[in-house]
Amino acid sequence: MSQVLLETKNLKKYFKVKGGNLHAVDDVNIKINTGATLGVVGESGCGKSTLGRAILRLHEPTDGEVFFDGKDVTKFNKQELRTFRTQGQIIFQDPYASLNPRMSVEEIISEFMIVNKTYETKTQIKKRTAELMDIVGLTKRLATVYPHELDGGRRQRIGIARALSVNPKFIVCDEPVSALDVSIQAQVLNLMMDLQQDLGLTYLFITHDLSVVKHISNEIAVMYLGQCVEIAPSNELFKNPKHPYTKALLAAIPVPDISMRYREIEIIKGEITSPVNPKPGCRFAMRCPYVGEICSEPQELVEMSPGHFVACVQPL
Repeated sequence: MSQVLLETKNLKKYFKVKGGNLHAVDDVNIKINTGATLGVVGESGCGKSTLGRAILRLHEPTDGEVFFDGKDVTKFNKQELRTFRTQGQIIFQDPYASLNPRMSVEEIISEFMIVNKTYETKTQIKKRTAELMDIVGLTKRLATVYPHELDGGRRQRIGIARALSVNPKFIVCDEPVSALDVSIQAQVLNLMMDLQQDLGLTYLFITHDLSVVKHISNEIAVMYLGQCVEIAPSNELFKNPKHPYTKALLAAIPVPDISMRYREIEIIKGEITSPVNPKPGCRFAMRCPYVGEICSEPQELVEMSPGHFVACVQPL
């Protein structure tokens, strides 16, 4: 039986804004088994990236718990948090913005090892940096170049090597391929899957691209305005989506088949509910074609079939 490496319980992250509290992450409950990948999908602004950052405490959670290896990350003191940061890393969306333009490739990759005193001597750090460059597919001649001299794919490989430099167990992948060309996306995804298999890594993979998330994830969580509305194994979600929002997302995936050019695409209509001080009930109700009076009641994830959870009270 697989062991749960990371689990959130009623995790919340609110931001104070002019009109009240913006509910970026609201009562999110997820589990990720060791060596597995949980994909998180949803529209821009649904709270995907905030969820990843709250788990790593890059954003301090407003409420809730985050358990990593059975220990509550939200209660870690400064020293415990520093140790946790070597076990939990992040790969950022923009490979250029996340790299120091004044540091060479070698300096960027070795920085975390120096700060965390992972190795005793400079020689050991230099050797490990060269190994990491080789692992992620960066040639030795790039060791002294700077980020602006490289393309997006190589910059993201630097970000991956930097994340691996402290030997983490868990990595938040925050849309790591969205800024890359399609051909480069495939290379980086395959690299990440190979690294997961070789190093036993566990991923929280954040993306808005459903074709990408299907390729890499074991399970998928669908988020809408800060809440998880559906969680299911990857194949099950694509074959048998339950929540109206999930169905709309899947219907919007482009189909590379000329015979399907006249297919009718169901467009989501209606106004998006404000994430600032939202009312109880389904946050997708104003855009849902199946909305009813019962939708004004609080929604909770219910297991409709083994491993398939849906937050919708309408008959599906």
